[in-house]
Amino acid sequence: YLSLAQNPQLAFPDEPRFLSYASRAMRGLIIDYARRRSAAKRGGEFQLLPLGSVDIPGEADPEHLQHLGEALERLQALDPPLAELVDLHFFCGLTFTEIAAMRGVSERTMQRDWRKARAILHQELRQ
Repeated sequence: YLSLAQNPQLAFPDEPRFLSYASRAMRGLIIDYARRRSAAKRGGEFQLLPLGSVDIPGEADPEHLQHLGEALERLQALDPPLAELVDLHFFCGLTFTEIAAMRGVSERTMQRDWRKARAILHQELRQ
C-alpha cells in the first residue's frame, strides 16, 4: 500500500483500505473491459490494445457482468462488508484466510459471510 512519503495525496491509511479500494477498481475494470470487447465484436469503434501478460480468462458475457455489477451495488447499499468481501475474494483473488486476517475474524466467519453474500447476489440476479 502507499505511504505518505511516496505521495501524500494518494496515501491509504492501511493495507485493508487499499485492498478494498483496489478490489472495487478491479471490478470496474473487468466490467468495462467486457463491455468494450463486446462492443468491438458488434462493430463498435473501440480499439482494444494488448494487455501484455495480463488477460481476463474465458469469454465473459458483458451483459451478465453488468447485471453482476448492479447487483453488487445493491448489496453495497444493503450490507457494505458483504459487498467488500465479494470484491476482495472475486475480483482481487484474496483467500478467505487473508480476508479474515485483514478483518480480525475467523476464516469460518468469512465462509459464512461468503455464503450469505452469494445467496443475496443470486436472489438479486434472478430479479
